[in-house]
Amino acid sequence: MTPYDLVLTPTGLRFCGRKFPCTIGRGDLQVDKREGDGATPVGLHQITGLLYRPDRMARPSPWALPIGKDDLWSDASGDAAYNQWVQAPYPHSHENLRRGDPLYDLIMLTDWNWPDAQPGRGSAIFLHQYRRPGFPTEGCIAFRRDHLRWIATRAIPGTRLIVQKS
Repeated sequence: MTPYDLVLTPTGLRFCGRKFPCTIGRGDLQVDKREGDGATPVGLHQITGLLYRPDRMARPSPWALPIGKDDLWSDASGDAAYNQWVQAPYPHSHENLRRGDPLYDLIMLTDWNWPDAQPGRGSAIFLHQYRRPGFPTEGCIAFRRDHLRWIATRAIPGTRLIVQKS
């Protein structure tokens, strides 16, 4: 491990010499992640993308891509676009990336079950803003807004995310 790895610990996420409080999935940490279990997957992952709402914040990094009004994420495990960024109209199960609340104003994408998604293994493990301290996610890792932005301005594509059971 290096200081430039994102390392999830029982007391928060370590990165660049700092520790950030965060929340994980309601299903805790799991080695055998499944779609809908609410778990955060254990393993070595990588940051693969950075998305942001240009109507709510400035671009956090040169490699960040804007979230448009028709942007969705497929969680339809039987569809060819499973665990992919898709556009509306999309008739299958999905999450809106352009939400009314601020949770997805800034999203760091990981390579969990991507790019060759296996049906049922779970989709979209994001790093995003939390609702409030201690409120669990559906499997993602969530932070206070200013902490997430600090991390996003320093991470690069390929930054490692290490999630281990303690």
